[in-house]
Amino acid sequence: MPRSEHERVPGTKRADTGDEGPPRTRSADLPAAEVAGVGLRMMTELTGKEAESVTLVEPSEDGWLVGVEMVEDRRIPSSGDTLAMYEIDLDMTGGLLSYRRVRRYKRGSGDLAEGSR
Repeated sequence: MPRSEHERVPGTKRADTGDEGPPRTRSADLPAAEVAGVGLRMMTELTGKEAESVTLVEPSEDGWLVGVEMVEDRRIPSSGDTLAMYEIDLDMTGGLLSYRRVRRYKRGSGDLAEGSR
């Protein structure tokens, strides 16, 4: 029985691209807000450091990409803190695929990318 593009049979090829793969059912999996919470908790557990904020939640080919800002080194005053940005790749159910630190910086140093907009 034919199915819509979003409900194609696992392992079948798409007519438009020829790509083969499992059907994408992101709407039946975790919502973006829940993915953000999963990423935040996961980074805290993995690094043992304090999470500052979630800065990115974005769908990816295999699931989700989550950006989390972490406090790497706490100082007094807090303007001397060292922060780091981590990216976490999660599958569609919130399982960890990979993570990496992409940047380290001093609190308040500003985002270099902001100046180029």
